[in-house]
Amino acid sequence: MVERIRVGIAGTGRYLPPRVVPNSYFEEFLDTSHEWIVQRTGIEERRFAPDDEATSHLSARAAQEALEAAGVKAEELDLIVLGTLTPDYLLPSTACLVQDQIGATNAGAFDCNSACTGFLTALHTAEAFIASGRARRVLAIGAEKLSSFVNFKDRGSCIIFGDGAGAAVLTPHDECGQGEILKTTLGADGKGFEFIHMPAGGSKLPPSQIDLSDDKHYIGLRGRDVYRFAVKYMTEMIRQMMEGYPAEELSLIVPHQVNLRIIQAALERLELPEEQVMINIQKYGNTSAATVPIALDEALRQGRIEKGKLVCLVAFGAGLTWGGTLLRW
Repeated sequence: MVERIRVGIAGTGRYLPPRVVPNSYFEEFLDTSHEWIVQRTGIEERRFAPDDEATSHLSARAAQEALEAAGVKAEELDLIVLGTLTPDYLLPSTACLVQDQIGATNAGAFDCNSACTGFLTALHTAEAFIASGRARRVLAIGAEKLSSFVNFKDRGSCIIFGDGAGAAVLTPHDECGQGEILKTTLGADGKGFEFIHMPAGGSKLPPSQIDLSDDKHYIGLRGRDVYRFAVKYMTEMIRQMMEGYPAEELSLIVPHQVNLRIIQAALERLELPEEQVMINIQKYGNTSAATVPIALDEALRQGRIEKGKLVCLVAFGAGLTWGGTLLRW
């Protein structure tokens, strides 16, 4: 039996487009207000990418920052795994475009789509390749340009989403000495696929048959169902990841930034203080697959993660999907 290789996170990076979109932007064309949005979501502003930037461009910026932090050159990468629900094209994969943009000439590349769980899916895949000895340096990315797919007539959804990207470089732990991945899990329940759903654009309803007036090519969500699902699985994932470890070893929880009320409800169930959780939804909104890597990178650069202690990553999204990762930094 081949011994499993311990895997760590050698470096992280993030990229947020420079355009800040405050809540007041939506007041110009929707029956809403800054106060209403903050009360229901916790979001004060978000970032939108310009028309000439796609998910690959955001990904490449975050990737370059992560490579620099890890001290790894792009040509040293063996693999790129990109989690996104907003690819540049249906084909080829956005990961292949990133591979070209950053000059990772020796890397394989592919996308994974598990919506807001996308980065954790990419991270777990990267970890598995290294742990099995099939790769040595892997780049995991979570990135979205959601502003291209939201219905700006639907105040219940368009106020939530933003654009951004986050990335992590994984290597054997004996090389980087930090961010060791101790435990991972992924789950899914396809029965809830309509909770968060983009009906048109795929093989079920291809572009040639889309009636643009019915808005089926935009993201739609059922808010109450999403709320119940997200609170349940954020709570369960944190409990599952921390099972067998004393609470005092936990340095920080880095959750998917879905909605401040959801995060607070889960913390109340877990009897955890808000200070023990990385929250930045007020600045960036919900960037889907990008929220966890953006928040992780921000937490690291702010010095919020104690050396030698545990970090718990949790996410949940359309599919329905969910995932958790426990690290020792």
